[in-house]
Amino acid sequence: MPLLVDGRRVRLPRSAAELVRAHPLLEERARLLRGQSVQQVGPQGLLYVQQRELAVTSPKDGSISILGSDDATTCHIVVLRHTGNGATCLTHCDGTDTKAEVPLIMNSIKSFSDHAQCGRLEVHLVGGFSDDRQLSQKLTHQLLSEFDKQDDDIHLVTLCVTELNDREENENHFPIIYGIAVNIKTAEIYRASFQDRGPEEQLRAARALAGGPNLSTSPLAEPPHFVEHIRSTLMFLKKFPSPANILFPGNKALLYKKNEDGLWEKISSPGS
Repeated sequence: MPLLVDGRRVRLPRSAAELVRAHPLLEERARLLRGQSVQQVGPQGLLYVQQRELAVTSPKDGSISILGSDDATTCHIVVLRHTGNGATCLTHCDGTDTKAEVPLIMNSIKSFSDHAQCGRLEVHLVGGFSDDRQLSQKLTHQLLSEFDKQDDDIHLVTLCVTELNDREENENHFPIIYGIAVNIKTAEIYRASFQDRGPEEQLRAARALAGGPNLSTSPLAEPPHFVEHIRSTLMFLKKFPSPANILFPGNKALLYKKNEDGLWEKISSPGS
């Protein structure tokens, strides 16, 4: 089944700008999102999603009410939501394996959904900019193409990517929006930044760093805290060169829950 905009089948264009020109509502939604001020999101009810991670929940979740991610330069943040039951998935995609990631996103939502339930699937794509290597443009096209190949109707509601998310300063290009959050209960999507990136921020960042070919796809466009983030992640890898053996003996998971203050609290450790 096709990717739809305003109930009509989308012909995949050569660029995101070409697509929004054909669908003025998409252009207006992107303009409104770009025009928002950035909200600082606290830890209460938040599940932060790092690069190459996926999170899914529903309004029935008593602990998590916000999914969010930031630090996206050439990366794209994808939100897929079922309007019937409110099940929401947020993913931070970097183009490593988009063909495999999109079915994972779809299946994560379907795991919450009753096929007979009313409602539709809506997708929001945010991130990227007009980078010199055209990595953002490539990822935009990959995501649109893969969603278009899925068996279900998917309604494209927000497209604020690549040239639609670009600003120029001193002949250098930067993203306008680096991060977004989605309120699971209200479905509101808004510009956001985050201080709390737990649980196990360094461990999760090390996983993404160890699995990637580059420290950065766009060094000039990275946010101010990027260097410190990479330094702390490399120090973590130096301290734990084989984290799987040291931190996960017996291949047992680390389990966390939100406490009454909204902070992550470990409830299980390997061997317990």
